[in-house]
Amino acid sequence: MTKPAASLASLLPQLWHRPLPPPPLLPRALYSSSPLLTTHRRTPRHRLRVSPTTHLDAAAAARATRAADPVEALTATSYPAYDRLLPCPSKDDPPRIEHLVAREDEVAGDFISRSLNLPPMYVADLIKFGAVYYALVAPQPPPYAAPEHVRIFREVTEPSLLRRRASIKGKTVREAQKTFRVTDPSQRLEAGTYLRVHVHPKRFPRCYEIDWKSRVVATTDDFVVLNKPAATSVGGATDNIEESCVVFTSRALGLASPLMTTHQIDNCSEGWFVFC
Repeated sequence: MTKPAASLASLLPQLWHRPLPPPPLLPRALYSSSPLLTTHRRTPRHRLRVSPTTHLDAAAAARATRAADPVEALTATSYPAYDRLLPCPSKDDPPRIEHLVAREDEVAGDFISRSLNLPPMYVADLIKFGAVYYALVAPQPPPYAAPEHVRIFREVTEPSLLRRRASIKGKTVREAQKTFRVTDPSQRLEAGTYLRVHVHPKRFPRCYEIDWKSRVVATTDDFVVLNKPAATSVGGATDNIEESCVVFTSRALGLASPLMTTHQIDNCSEGWFVFC
């Protein structure tokens, strides 16, 4: 006798209580490329050692022999040669975000250039684009961070070290971990300062194809109305405030100070926008 097929209703209790296998772990681009995740001594090939010369220290990173270091060799071969951010490429490069902590008092531009092996002019462009952020204290690592990342975070946020820093006295840890843009390559960094560098900022090539003055609908002493083109950003992105409607419209009108936004329109949308 043929056994009747089981109905979906009869299988639901079994399916409900059946354990599901865990999802596979996905590789993350920043897991091995971020300098915060590795440690260097002055002699090459010695890594993951607690010493004053971690890779978070720009001075140690500059003295280390990059050709002999596997992580630095990977970085050198995985990314394109850097020159300047302009001219604007037709498409974005893959995301690359680097995390650094200064072990000594440093100058922002020099520190980033030495730590990431980037040309000084490229670093200056990144800072001008708003792609570099700093915080007085390194933020909490994400749950997927590598163990050495977590260990170094604990090392640089040791309470005994934080108590000796005059810049964070009177601030809570959360307040000290708030990020701000680095606005000048010559900005001074106190020992222990955290940096986040968006090496490949999001680009908006459409900005260079538009006659911005012809897109201005109205101009008064109090506001400016712009017919915003599609594929442009009104106020810029997290890592690119330069290629935006605000900047290009202000330049087209020859304004001494940039316009200010009053509302928001999606990048893909086209329509009238009011600046003040």
